[in-house]
Amino acid sequence: MKHHTVPPDCPQTVYPRRNFLRSSAAIAAASAFPGFAIAQRKPLRVGYITALSGPRAPFGVADQWHLTKMRELLKNGLDVGGQRVPLEILLRDNQSDPNRSVQVASDLVLREKVDLMLVEDGDASTPAGQLCDVHGVPMISTMAPWQAFLFARNGKISKGFPYSFHFFWGADDVVKTFTALWDSVETKKSVGTLYIDNPPGAAFADPLSGMPSALRKAGYSESTGGFFKVATDDFSNPIANFKKAEADIVSGFMYESHFATFWKQAQQQGFKPEICTVAAAFLFPSALKALGSAGNGMSTEVWWTPAFPFRSSLTQQSAAELAAEWETSTGNQWTQPLGYVHAMWEVGLHALKTAGDPFNRKAVRDAIQGMTLDTVVGKVDFKNSPIKSVAKTSLAGGQWRRSAAGSKHPYELVVVNNSLAPSIPLGGKLELLSQIKQDK
Repeated sequence: MKHHTVPPDCPQTVYPRRNFLRSSAAIAAASAFPGFAIAQRKPLRVGYITALSGPRAPFGVADQWHLTKMRELLKNGLDVGGQRVPLEILLRDNQSDPNRSVQVASDLVLREKVDLMLVEDGDASTPAGQLCDVHGVPMISTMAPWQAFLFARNGKISKGFPYSFHFFWGADDVVKTFTALWDSVETKKSVGTLYIDNPPGAAFADPLSGMPSALRKAGYSESTGGFFKVATDDFSNPIANFKKAEADIVSGFMYESHFATFWKQAQQQGFKPEICTVAAAFLFPSALKALGSAGNGMSTEVWWTPAFPFRSSLTQQSAAELAAEWETSTGNQWTQPLGYVHAMWEVGLHALKTAGDPFNRKAVRDAIQGMTLDTVVGKVDFKNSPIKSVAKTSLAGGQWRRSAAGSKHPYELVVVNNSLAPSIPLGGKLELLSQIKQDK
């Protein structure tokens, strides 16, 4: 029986050697970046929940613009350890509806199986966070007081949550900022308050960590109108109570559409407070447009303005440059969520890039837990935060002022208190509404 030998140039001997070389190269590359599958071809999937419609739509006004900006930035993939990993963004509008929030969160976690969840709408952080914690999906949310994120799910400051994270200021910070504003002028220290019946509203109204106890400690009396539903359009009873209590300050938590209705009815009933500092109500230029001349002098918490002295870790833009880009490309005045939407992408992409393996959910979770990042809204520090799963950010106090003739916008937001954020430059002092009317 003859034995046949294979010629040395036969493909059977060439192909195995080529395969061996390919495998060796892949192993060498993988060893340079442990845990990350080099041959991975599927895209990273990032779920994004926001309110593009409904009463909280002003909070999501910058989202579509930012998504266009991020998709352009990531068109060739996310740079992870020198490799380009494709990334897909799945946008969902929760329509400012808690039930819809549950639906879209379930869709992204259970059907789309996203690798990372980003939640811009604070009310959606509860259902999304619950699902993400159960199924081991890392989540980052923002734009709601951290108390609403943590306590709505019975979380503990010392423990936090397994996979969900949040960066923002607290309801207690807002009250400290508000009382510092009011302390700068002479008032009766009588405050009338109203709160939306939702998680952020509950955080502000919390008797221990919200406005009531903080007002008492600061020497202010509270006449509360209590909670009201999102669909409420009649504020006559709380207005009557405020008049009876001689409240010269209005505060609490409500959206701009609610305040516009409240203010019209207040004027009809002859209620004329000296200060209106209401969380959420005067964040956006649209709120001033709805109020017309009555918007002059309304005061608010300041999350972010072009005056903030911070830069983006993604684009290296200053706060002023980011705002200028928005105004140039949209023709609209800058808006406070602009900074936080950008910062959420800074935090989320940084976690994916530094996790080692961006497809490893535990590794991404650990990257968030250990993160300290300078962003366009300031430092986001999860690593050293005493509140587990939360990174607190800067907050100032501001007042809307009518712009000078010939200005680009009818009103500008002036920072008038920086007691909790000394690095934010001041632009003026708080003025009483009666003084502003006399001056104008």
